[in-house]
Amino acid sequence: MSFFGKVFGGGKQKDKTPSTGEAIQKLRETESMLCKKQEYLEKKIEYELAVAKKNGTKNKRAALQALKKKKRFEKQLQQIDGTLSTIEFQREALENANTNTEVLKIMGFAARALKAAHQNMDVDEVHDLMDEVAEQQDIAKEISDVISNPIGFQNDIDEDELEKELEELEQEELDEKLLDVGGPSVDELPSPPTAEPRKPAAVARSKPEDDKELAELEQWAS
Repeated sequence: MSFFGKVFGGGKQKDKTPSTGEAIQKLRETESMLCKKQEYLEKKIEYELAVAKKNGTKNKRAALQALKKKKRFEKQLQQIDGTLSTIEFQREALENANTNTEVLKIMGFAARALKAAHQNMDVDEVHDLMDEVAEQQDIAKEISDVISNPIGFQNDIDEDELEKELEELEQEELDEKLLDVGGPSVDELPSPPTAEPRKPAAVARSKPEDDKELAELEQWAS
């Protein structure tokens, strides 16, 4: 039985087609096993190289034997590297195929769901419905315009008269601004400060007897 037959099974199971998931799992297990074999061979190569260096001058026969083993291990390592490259390529191809299969399944599922959603719909009926919706929207807009238009408030108003009144108001406002720019008028200028009149000295309040004598003197003088 071949190497791949041992890995993926043989005999009675050869007629059974594995799924992509099963094949990917088997390839990953094979990759892991070959990577461990790589590490083992690399260590053996390093060991035989060290033995050859150690016996290079002391024991030529042992050194040559170590180099032969190293060459054999290197050849096995090269074969494993090629096998790993092939397995990695096959695994990646299977993973891509598996991804495409899952994507196609989902797309098919979505297509069936979309078909089920549209099976009770007719394109002509949808167009008729949309036309009816648009018509009702136009009617609603017209009703809103009629309701929002005031009744009897603007029929007796002359637009030209309003425009003339607005121009007069604007001209008055402009005249007021020009007067403000010209500076204050004479009437608006502050008057010069004037001296406050001196308050008369307080006159001592006379007694009733003094008032009587003063009245008699004024009568005699007249």
